[in-house]
Amino acid sequence: MPITTGNYRRNITYSVFRGLKAYSLVLLTLLLWQAVIAFGLLPDYLLPSPLQIVKAFFDDFSLLMGHAKYTLFTAFIGTLIGLILSFVLSICMDTSKGFRNMVYPIILLNQTIPTIAIAPLLVIWLGYGILPKVVLVILAVFFPMTIALLDGYRSVTQEQLNLFKSMRATPYQVYRHLKIPSAMGYFFTGLKVALSYALISAVIAEWLGGYNGLGVYMTRVRKSYELDNMFAVIFFISFLTLLLISIVKLLEKRVLRYQSTSG
Repeated sequence: MPITTGNYRRNITYSVFRGLKAYSLVLLTLLLWQAVIAFGLLPDYLLPSPLQIVKAFFDDFSLLMGHAKYTLFTAFIGTLIGLILSFVLSICMDTSKGFRNMVYPIILLNQTIPTIAIAPLLVIWLGYGILPKVVLVILAVFFPMTIALLDGYRSVTQEQLNLFKSMRATPYQVYRHLKIPSAMGYFFTGLKVALSYALISAVIAEWLGGYNGLGVYMTRVRKSYELDNMFAVIFFISFLTLLLISIVKLLEKRVLRYQSTSG
């Protein structure tokens, strides 16, 4: 069926309406927030209005972008190393039950330690450079990725494993052609959680020392009581997190679609 101009316009209108409906509560909250400040129900030096926050964001736009590059780089490096370690450890835990029973409590214990509690120790041990921040990101993303991959490997049925064994497949072939493809859905679910942890962990580590990063920027504006800039960077971090998750969702759709068509 050919796409006419009328159908195209209706599709665009429907997409815009659906987007507004999805974020209607957020828009309503912002309007109420702005009205509260505009009518003087709360002083703007305690709670800046959304318009003041937007103005503060654009006033410090170039500075925020410079700090964001550093924070994103830290989160990316930590996440990449964490992913590699998670893949290696998850395969080792999947192939050896004894190793899994020995390592799993340690991984679980790592998850119970608050990020804000271990960050000062890493700064003391490793200095004020990028290293303690990367290590904190690795610790944050390590658990959700390892558990997600393990669950993905376990989703393989015994019938599938028996089929590969009957074809005399090597362990590498089993993981390459069966277990890892089966774990892709779990992998992307864990990656979305890990990315949100990664960015937050990088910012927390930057609170405690350093020269660049959104956490350093937050510390500086907090000390000078610039609440409009404080809210601006908080919303900016939330936006970056949602953007990263959206990119992962897009990548997930493409990878899973490719698997379904090629399989």
